[in-house]
Amino acid sequence: MSLTGPQGRPWLARSQSLIALALMVLVMSVLSDKFLTPENGWNILRQISVNLCLSIGMTLIILSGGIDLSVGAILALAGAVAAGVLKHGLPLLRFDLLLQFTVFGAMLAGVLVGVACGWFNGFVITRFKLPPFVATLGMFSIARGLTMLWTGGFPITGLGPEFGFLGTGILLGAPMPVWITAVLVAVFALVMRKTPFGRHLYAVGGNERAALLTGLNVKRVKLLAYTLGGGLAGMAGLMVTARLDSAQPNAGLGYELDSIAAVVIGGTSLSGGRGSVLGTVLGCLIIGVLNNGLFLLNVSPFWQQVVKGFVILAAVAIDKLNARHT
Repeated sequence: MSLTGPQGRPWLARSQSLIALALMVLVMSVLSDKFLTPENGWNILRQISVNLCLSIGMTLIILSGGIDLSVGAILALAGAVAAGVLKHGLPLLRFDLLLQFTVFGAMLAGVLVGVACGWFNGFVITRFKLPPFVATLGMFSIARGLTMLWTGGFPITGLGPEFGFLGTGILLGAPMPVWITAVLVAVFALVMRKTPFGRHLYAVGGNERAALLTGLNVKRVKLLAYTLGGGLAGMAGLMVTARLDSAQPNAGLGYELDSIAAVVIGGTSLSGGRGSVLGTVLGCLIIGVLNNGLFLLNVSPFWQQVVKGFVILAAVAIDKLNARHT
């Protein structure tokens, strides 16, 4: 079977991310003797954990035919709210009460903030038929503004070791962020393959009009995709805040671009309906290995951005070529 012939093209399309990752690992291991070490391996996995958490949600949204430019801002808002209620509680001035939060309660509050923001994105997109680009750009501004109002523009620090364990703890020899993202990958990979929601998501992204004509509740599918994306952004915000032991008002700047890049590099089509969570994992690993390898080679961070940009362009170009041959 020829890899470039009609029968070989589907296999090549499915395996291109894995081939690219293998080649990148091979090249980096030759260029740097520090690359293929256990410590560096865990370092890469720890570094990609936040982006992978965001990218799982972005995968759901892009599969539905949408986009979300607000995940970085939602990450910052969720982390700030969790840190704020944990450190200072939540004053209810009307009732002259101060609600105190446990660590678990603060984490839950952060995730719920993400869920609420994601639901709002989905609501305005499905209810008012706003383009996802415009709607989520609006949420980007709203969430950034709310974060500044909540924090007063200053970091919230000193959150304690229990909260910090979420970002820096070690469980059974592996960092906690790696465990969290591994569980999320397993859950959402099963959701996409084995549940009606997963099948409906592919149908809506592949052909929204056809999905509507077959009786699918397209609005509900899209609303759930954006809501889950917001919740995962909230979870990512908790990991960032716990790792830094600080809620930074400007946290998550540019994270939405890394998230979209990982999804596209992992083989998910920007037009929707084609892709997978496991492909997104490969996309995050490619970006993580690229960043880590260039850092070990003492390449300037500015050149790292240039290289990453070319990788994204190449991934989109390959996606378009594959689409022409299917």
